[in-house]
Amino acid sequence: MTRNAVGKTPVTLLGLGAMGTALARAWLAAGHPLTVWNRTPARAAALAAEGARVADTAAEAVAANTLTVVCLLDDTSVDEALAGAGLVGRDLVNLTTSTPAQARARAEWARERGARYLDGGIMAVPPMIGVPDTGGYVFYSGSRELFERHRATLGVPAGTTYVGADAGHAALHDVALLSAMYGMFAGAAHAFALIREEDIDPAALAPLLADWLTAMAPAVHQTAGHLRSGDYTEGVVSNLAMQVAGTPTFLRTAEEQGVSPELLGPYFELMRRRLAEGSGEEGLTGVIDLLVG
Repeated sequence: MTRNAVGKTPVTLLGLGAMGTALARAWLAAGHPLTVWNRTPARAAALAAEGARVADTAAEAVAANTLTVVCLLDDTSVDEALAGAGLVGRDLVNLTTSTPAQARARAEWARERGARYLDGGIMAVPPMIGVPDTGGYVFYSGSRELFERHRATLGVPAGTTYVGADAGHAALHDVALLSAMYGMFAGAAHAFALIREEDIDPAALAPLLADWLTAMAPAVHQTAGHLRSGDYTEGVVSNLAMQVAGTPTFLRTAEEQGVSPELLGPYFELMRRRLAEGSGEEGLTGVIDLLVG
């Protein structure tokens, strides 16, 4: 053990893919004694050279320390890795991507086996891990006491954001944010498709597009306010009726440019449906109600 490891919480890490390896290196760099396990042992060789202890089995790795962090491929992989592990009295932090229902089931699974449980959703890519000021962080949900106990250790690779005692809420926040990201990517893809066959440099459009999306992003606060108050007309500048009236121009432009409307069409259809319900003075918040239930 190195001198700077004294007093640092020992960590067991299961899973050494790109994200797991980045997590491991962050804890090693911060002086945490680290035990690692990976289904493919060769992946652990470099970390062993950097000071990690390599366990032959997942059960051996779990037995080594109170705190075990899991970062595997999927929920099934967690089942397989922990099948023979003794979990009584252990602190289990699961950073494996899962659904909210899987996270809740895993929390109950851990409780039945005598373990304390936290679920996590990583809002970062591997190059952001262990690098200050990159903006990466991890959502955590489940035992608040467990989160506070290990907050400093969990905060070494990336920032920490606790989102509630419901073990499914970290996964839900993770998927909610990523869903919005993919919606943004879809809009950007349509924008670039429109200019694809024109004498317009995509690199010239990119900063305009980025600035426009940045300017539009604060609209989410108005949407949140509408959902809390139930008044979908408050502060609306461009109402639904006006926006629906403009959608044929977008669709006609796509047709003229030889671009499929399949990314925009479903959203425009929801807007038309909401308008047909007599909600022309609202903004776009009412579309959410059409998606729920």
